[in-house]
Amino acid sequence: MTSGQTEIWHNPRCSKSRTATAHLDETGVAYSVRRYLDDPPTADELREVLRRLDAQPWDITRTGEQIAKDLGMADWGRTPADRDRWIEALAANPQLIQRPIVLTANGGAVVARTEDALRTLG
Repeated sequence: MTSGQTEIWHNPRCSKSRTATAHLDETGVAYSVRRYLDDPPTADELREVLRRLDAQPWDITRTGEQIAKDLGMADWGRTPADRDRWIEALAANPQLIQRPIVLTANGGAVVARTEDALRTLG
């Protein structure tokens, strides 16, 4: 993760991710791109992103993906005791991470999938 600069966790094959980068371009926000499928976040990076999002790992998990089904994630607990299991699964399988995630220069973060979320970016 970069410090003091906006960063987008981007999958160029995802239309929501492409829309978010286009929005950042249109609004003139300087940002860096992390292709998180090629450069997966560590468990510690995920913990920091979750802190910035004020979210839990299950909130940013793509549970409809086949790997989530194979792992049986639908049956996993969603308590503080289960948190690390989810984080480790996301770190090992970055395709399960909801996209795009934008880490803002001011220390915030947003899952930029909707128009409302994009508007918070500028």
